[in-house]
Amino acid sequence: MGPESLEARQKAAVEEVLKAYPEKAAKNRAKHLGVGSPEDESQKTCGNVRSNKKTVPGVMSQRGCAYAGSKGVVWGPVKDMVHISHGPIGCGQYSRAGRRNYYIGTTGVDTFVTMNFSSDFQEKDIVFGGDKKLTTCLKEIDELFPLNNGITVQSECPIGLIGDDINAASKAYANSTGNTIVPVNCEGFRGVSQSLGHHIANDTVRDYVFDANPTTLGEPIEVTDYDVAIIGDYNIGGDAWSSRILLEEMGLRVIAQWSGDATLKEMVQTTKAKLNLLHCYRSMNYISRHMEKEYGIPWIEYNFFGPSQTIKSLRKIAAFFDESIQAKCEEVIAKYQPLVDAITNKYRPRLEGKTVMLFVGGLRPRHVIGAYEDLGMEVIGTGYEFAHDDDYKRTKDEIFRSTVIYDDVNEYELEAFVKKLQPDLVASGIKEKYVFQKMGLPYRQMHSWDYSGPYHGYDGFAIFAKDMDLAINSPVWAHTKAPWDKEGEA
Repeated sequence: MGPESLEARQKAAVEEVLKAYPEKAAKNRAKHLGVGSPEDESQKTCGNVRSNKKTVPGVMSQRGCAYAGSKGVVWGPVKDMVHISHGPIGCGQYSRAGRRNYYIGTTGVDTFVTMNFSSDFQEKDIVFGGDKKLTTCLKEIDELFPLNNGITVQSECPIGLIGDDINAASKAYANSTGNTIVPVNCEGFRGVSQSLGHHIANDTVRDYVFDANPTTLGEPIEVTDYDVAIIGDYNIGGDAWSSRILLEEMGLRVIAQWSGDATLKEMVQTTKAKLNLLHCYRSMNYISRHMEKEYGIPWIEYNFFGPSQTIKSLRKIAAFFDESIQAKCEEVIAKYQPLVDAITNKYRPRLEGKTVMLFVGGLRPRHVIGAYEDLGMEVIGTGYEFAHDDDYKRTKDEIFRSTVIYDDVNEYELEAFVKKLQPDLVASGIKEKYVFQKMGLPYRQMHSWDYSGPYHGYDGFAIFAKDMDLAINSPVWAHTKAPWDKEGEA
């Protein structure tokens, strides 16, 4: 299919989707749908889409809330701290261990990531307030889990609605015990999406980790010229570990990795790094900018999805350091090239020319494009759940031909685009998975790798390629049509 015919089909798909809406709704959604082109200099963002706007009430959005952005993304994976879901039990249970944030430690002794801690609000707590109950919870946690290095209080919606002062309760308990207590005012109704939760959580890292500088975490590290910190990698399926291997092989020392498999001490010592390596820009750019301003630590984005982007990122990181690191960087690239060749020789012939449509949160709608291209696949549609305009500006640099761009796409729109464009693979979140599989379409869950991973680095690319091949070329797709729907069969 030539670029002109593809672009025409994509624009027609956008127009067709908008026709189904009433005039006012169509006008609103038209601002969030478009066709991006890398050559179109008139586009301020990819596809000229607008973003970070409130979802229309009643529309089935795939977005999360501010609580999800704080507890589920930024703070939740910090392994040696206990994270209380402060409010009714539902939010804590729904967010427990859903993102596959891998970590090392003994759960319930010195690590607590997959455990559900909740203040379990009842009706009387809504009526009379829950500050005393919060203090009781903090005491119980310290008694039952004495090896925790701190506690965060993740506010759910009712806390903000009834006006409980978790900051005062947390401060009083912290002053009486000397423990690190971090109140996070991340009530789910705040803001547009989980993106505000990221920002709020970043601000609490600034206030309660960097500014407070806990002194109960042992001896500080001795700094070297090659210290780096990995920021915004949540170690889903072991992603951060496969990234860390490459950085250490090229001679760098990773002094902090957060928040996947992170400890409070690592977060404290991040301010001693020579360079911050930012993986998820959307969720951690705020704290990265703060460290650059307050501590003079530069930061750069990197992308370890697929060998092309991995090589590009490794060289960008190495360029910050001296020639010895740059030389080791080239050695690392050369070391893994036979593995890359073996993977592409095996899987590219099976995946060449296959088309993909993406809809994910964070950074993946742009970061994984290169990995698909390394396998000869084409991304013909992509979009974010909770992006800002700068995310869509960055996306324009990643696409190589016209691509449908959809911001905060709803179920109707995504299904309509898929039916119109007929991709060979849909890669999105868990909520969309079974819709498209029941339509007979290969699918990969790209929020937490569908129980697979890691996908980062060279080791991750081998798993990524295998998973895409298994999804697309599985024989099951030949049996999705009922016998009575097949031509020539009674």
